[in-house]
Amino acid sequence: KPAETSPSVVLENVQGCSAKCICMLLENISGLAADDEFIVEMIPELNVAVATFLKSIDTQEFVNKCAQNKRVKKFNMTVRLLEVTCSIKAENIPDNISIDYLTVYFESARNGGRPVSDIQLFPEENSAIVTFCDHKGNA
Repeated sequence: KPAETSPSVVLENVQGCSAKCICMLLENISGLAADDEFIVEMIPELNVAVATFLKSIDTQEFVNKCAQNKRVKKFNMTVRLLEVTCSIKAENIPDNISIDYLTVYFESARNGGRPVSDIQLFPEENSAIVTFCDHKGNA
């Protein structure tokens, strides 16, 4: 069985590009519609955007198309696959929340959860690292 490919790509060096501009660029390259077939999350503190495809596509082929795209080159962006991971960082967690509550929350089918193998709570940062039993729980 081949390694599973992430449904997300990372666009690096996106300063000066708005989320709307990146969505239009990705629509032009992929032929897909923003919001319906992919979503974009801007992470300005890292100077990156993450595009997650809601529709199944060959993300490696998409990355290859981006590398050849004249606008991507002109903007001096790079595009790569987002690594598949079993852990996420949850932020803005309320004070005095229990690990048991977080476990139930992240395992809830209603929230798109999956079985959790570990949670490390960082109360001073109001955050936690949630590790799932498999990488599909991090969507």
